[in-house]
Amino acid sequence: MARNIHRLTDRQIRAATKPLGDGGGLWVYPRGDARIWIYRYTAAGKQTEMGLGGYPGVTLAAARQKAAEARELRRQGIDPLGHRRQQGAAAAATEACVPSFTTAAASFIRSKRHEWSNPKHARQWTATLKTYARPVIGSKPVDTITTEDVLTILKPIWQTRTETAKRVQGRVENVLDFASAMKWRDPVNPARWRGHLDKLLPSAAKVKKQRNGGTTRHHPAMPYDEVPRFMTEVRALDSVSALALQWLILTATRTSETLLATWQEIDVDRAEWVVPASRTKTRREHRVPLSGAAMALLDRLPRVAGNDHLFVGARQGRPLSSMAMLQCMRGIGYGVGGDRGDYVPHGFRSSFRDWSGEVSSYPRDVCEMALGHAIESKAEAAYRRGSMMAKRRAMMEEWADWCGKGAVDNVVTLRRTQDVVV
Repeated sequence: MARNIHRLTDRQIRAATKPLGDGGGLWVYPRGDARIWIYRYTAAGKQTEMGLGGYPGVTLAAARQKAAEARELRRQGIDPLGHRRQQGAAAAATEACVPSFTTAAASFIRSKRHEWSNPKHARQWTATLKTYARPVIGSKPVDTITTEDVLTILKPIWQTRTETAKRVQGRVENVLDFASAMKWRDPVNPARWRGHLDKLLPSAAKVKKQRNGGTTRHHPAMPYDEVPRFMTEVRALDSVSALALQWLILTATRTSETLLATWQEIDVDRAEWVVPASRTKTRREHRVPLSGAAMALLDRLPRVAGNDHLFVGARQGRPLSSMAMLQCMRGIGYGVGGDRGDYVPHGFRSSFRDWSGEVSSYPRDVCEMALGHAIESKAEAAYRRGSMMAKRRAMMEEWADWCGKGAVDNVVTLRRTQDVVV
């Protein structure tokens, strides 16, 4: 009988933030809110991990019983994981076969398609998996995919196409987690990054930083002290894209959040814009207090029958093109290769963040919540239940005042642009 076993309690398991051992080879691994039972043992000189199910579906007592059965098999000279696979082979003769990775991926994408706010997301998933994963593991049954298979996919592109490689890794990990939930494979995921692949591959952030000459590349952002002059120029333009650009700056929101904004999301009485969770990066509802300047801008927007978007595009029922604001900036000399700076619309979030940190006196949390960022500390988030709307409203009014200062010390030559909505 194994010595020094049955160390854990249910309370310890629920509170676990790192792998905990119960003794005798039984471990519990935290996976976000889930807890996974693992039986560790050595076979043929190699450490092996066998999944025993998830807690609390598999209780502490049940996991101990399964571990005891595995130890008994080992005492008899039988490999527990091999024994399980032999039993599974008999069942597979009468049941449907384990699907290939490509089939499992297609099932996963179908199951998630309606959750993805951007219709392009499913096509991007399919394209990346088809290009990088399918040639290596596409035809393999999902229960036979190993860490070596995953590394074969990732290593050729990890140094040269790091961002793409990280997406591929995450998508393969999701598909294999889905396969585990469908009971097509063992719960131990060979594509898991944290605590597994992060020990075998260099950090993607560090690889990108080294490739960029030791610096991390961000969206080019206009210095906050140049924003007032820029706003003066944009306000002189007569186009929907110029209005959208002003809205994006005044609300410090993302490009997609601005372009897809609808009149139904605007609460005029409360002077608030409620961006639904389905359209935010954090998948949390984001309430934006609207300054007086933002409310005044709403009055200038055209209303088109059959189109509920704030910024109406040329196509019936569609919003402004994703390139419209960038084209507006290019028309007055900004953008990649522009003679006045390579700034882009998304960079104004950084302009706002720099201003809030260097000019305003508001706490960091107020600034982060204004940007719709999630509070990093779960403990802090549990106590910070409010949205600090009063402080945020005052801050956005100050930001609007800053943006409206104009260039009082310089004469600005305004150049109107032929802004085509596509």
